[in-house]
Amino acid sequence: MAFVLMLGAFIGLFSETALNMALTNIMVDFSINEAQAQWLTTGYLLTLGILVPVSSLIIKWYTTKQLVVVALVLSIIGTILGALAPSFSLLITARIIQALGTGILLPLMMNVILVIFPIQKRGMVMGLMGLVITTAPAIGPTIAGLIVDLLDWTYIFWLSLVFYSVLLVFGTRQIDNVSTITKPKISVISILLSTIGFGGLIYSLSTIAEKSLNSPQVLIPLLIGIISLISFIVLQLNLKTPMINLRVFKFSMFSLGTAQLFLGMVLILANAILLPLYLKGALFYSAAIAGLILLPGSALNAILSPVIGRAFDKIGAKKLVPAGFILIVIGSLLFVTTLSADVAIWKIIIANMFYFAGVSMIIMPAQTNGLNQLPRTMYTDGAAVMNTLQQIAGAAGTAIAITLMIQGQKYFMIDNPSAVAQEILAAGTKYAFYFITAVAVVGFISALFIKREKQ
Repeated sequence: MAFVLMLGAFIGLFSETALNMALTNIMVDFSINEAQAQWLTTGYLLTLGILVPVSSLIIKWYTTKQLVVVALVLSIIGTILGALAPSFSLLITARIIQALGTGILLPLMMNVILVIFPIQKRGMVMGLMGLVITTAPAIGPTIAGLIVDLLDWTYIFWLSLVFYSVLLVFGTRQIDNVSTITKPKISVISILLSTIGFGGLIYSLSTIAEKSLNSPQVLIPLLIGIISLISFIVLQLNLKTPMINLRVFKFSMFSLGTAQLFLGMVLILANAILLPLYLKGALFYSAAIAGLILLPGSALNAILSPVIGRAFDKIGAKKLVPAGFILIVIGSLLFVTTLSADVAIWKIIIANMFYFAGVSMIIMPAQTNGLNQLPRTMYTDGAAVMNTLQQIAGAAGTAIAITLMIQGQKYFMIDNPSAVAQEILAAGTKYAFYFITAVAVVGFISALFIKREKQ
């Protein structure tokens, strides 16, 4: 049952970044620019950010099996439409439908795992879930690069369709109904405020890359989003049956774990957008070769995630999370000191391996240690909060990384007016990794306050 949910979530999260390697091809096919093309990723994140908060309510209204079937059907519809889309607008629509399926599966997976496994075995299982959450978006560009060069970008959708169809036909037989159906009262105002708040915030973050910070297209959605979120929080704290029980933040280790998970996802998505652009644009590698260069880091993360899960059961998050952030700091500093238009490729591979070894030691331990402090009745709310903030982190990491890369290119061009395009792109990428290093340092400091909580 856990495997079915994890595989479904893996394919959904793989789709989150898989098209990054195909953006240049899609731009040619549909005659669009970079600003339009990036919405294939940010639109996906925007939909997840809007839907995931509502998931805690959906889980209390429908059985586990019903939700899995609906999620897989939506994913299949979106995947087929994406593969056959004759226009860019239909391709965006397909991505939104895909994200609806993933937005149901993600929190459902976490909630089911928390319910069906005893706490003493939870570290190992959450390690596998960490493998899904971190490896899928990391390995997406690698697999997509091979597909784009050998076949066509539409086969990214066809590949996903095969897995979704197998899960729908065979996987749903393994699903039992483990959630408690309480059918709480639906607060329409809560849903509206949540949708406007998270949607406005993610839209604003996603627009920063193409507009300035003081642009009305950035500021207006940001202000509306913040006001809506504040109103949403106040309303949830005053409702007898809130859509999301925000009292989960009264538990200190849950709050700290959520913050570290947020920083971890910023680091993953920033890396996932920067390195493909750098490898293809500055070093002129094909999509397939660029994907293979990133593969060792992703593979190391995949190997370590279950190992870290077992280690968590023995030693907890207090030792693992600080070590993880230190490894990311080392990897980021290696990027900062080596990125150029003619760097030896082994240096990129080594830096990326340090980076993703660190990622494997952060996501699952921080997440599990935080959720372990919650009482069983709050699992659904805790999962919804963490999954929502993951999507916001993804949008923030992507948008800020691209914004800083563009800013770094501008600074480099001022100092080096005769520089060629690949040198400019390399300098911009290096500039963005200063920010990534700073995020990892903040994460390390926060990890010093971890305590091992027992339920």
